[in-house]
Amino acid sequence: MNEDKALYPPVDPVMTGIKGLCPRCGQGKLFDGLLKVRPACGSCELDYGFADSGDGPVVFVILIVGFVVVGAALWMEINVNPPLWLHFLLWIPLATVLSLALTRMLKGVLINLQYRNNARPGEIDRG
Repeated sequence: MNEDKALYPPVDPVMTGIKGLCPRCGQGKLFDGLLKVRPACGSCELDYGFADSGDGPVVFVILIVGFVVVGAALWMEINVNPPLWLHFLLWIPLATVLSLALTRMLKGVLINLQYRNNARPGEIDRG
């Protein structure tokens, strides 16, 4: 995974993750579609087989989007008191769009941080 790291200048894992770029070269695309990780980088040919973000990004997305949407919906209910159909019309699409966008960004950041810190699954030494 880091055998030829010296050939590439270090990239900022947070900014390249937010933009969805390769953790090694910072040029190639990380995602193939909305949330699916590509098999390898198109520029430097880094194998993305190490990339496993798991449920980490989704937990943060649920907390952040839930806080924003529920807070805004409560504020609107107290100050404006709109009908229920308007709440559905506003908050369901907003929560969906925010969740997808934030999941992509946080998944990219987590994969970039995994590469930079050479993160691997835990191992138990029984020898």
